[in-house]
Amino acid sequence: MYWVTPRHLAGDDHALAERIGDTLSDLGWRMWPTARHTLLYVSPNGLCGAEWVLAAYPFELGGLPVAWQLSARPHATSAITEWNAYFTAGVPYEALADLLVEIDSRKTPDVGFTGPETVLNALSGRGWIRDVDCPRTTAVDPGFSCSVSLEVLPPLIEDVDPRPDLVGWQAWADPVPGAPYLWCASFSASAPHDLVAAFASSLASPVPVPRRTVPESAEGRLTVVRRS
Repeated sequence: MYWVTPRHLAGDDHALAERIGDTLSDLGWRMWPTARHTLLYVSPNGLCGAEWVLAAYPFELGGLPVAWQLSARPHATSAITEWNAYFTAGVPYEALADLLVEIDSRKTPDVGFTGPETVLNALSGRGWIRDVDCPRTTAVDPGFSCSVSLEVLPPLIEDVDPRPDLVGWQAWADPVPGAPYLWCASFSASAPHDLVAAFASSLASPVPVPRRTVPESAEGRLTVVRRS
């Protein structure tokens, strides 16, 4: 077992389904398999959903298949979700787990009371750098291998607001410029900024994470703090 940093380049140890499934079970979310060969988890209050969709291969972000989709609705009986978030395989499971814990702790996961500056402040507090050209919308890690940006959303990102050309938070890691992304994430336009900030803060945490395997593309940029 290796304890490595930075977290955003550590990958998911090929255990994203299991680790997030364990987190959701510990939170008391109910799970059942669907006809699409996915695993759907629903929060105790019925307002939030988390679905392991990799087997269904719904669409790609940055050339990578989406693995987890999160959603929130204002009422348990509502047929329309307020916002959605999508994560590909390879995303550090700690960041996604911390986001789910934050979502679970809220009575109204479809409502946020802060602006986009909250996300950038969370990253700046971890030592990330605001983009010179887009300081109000984008931050990058000190190694310039990971970005979090508020920009026009890619196709197929579902949101309660049907207007085209909406902006939402996106994050991605590309440790080797020009090579395939390590992972990607996308939050729809109505996702509360403070929830995105919880994901961003965990993503940028300096605390080492345990891994048995690390992504090949990140090997030269990861620091092994200790072995066990």
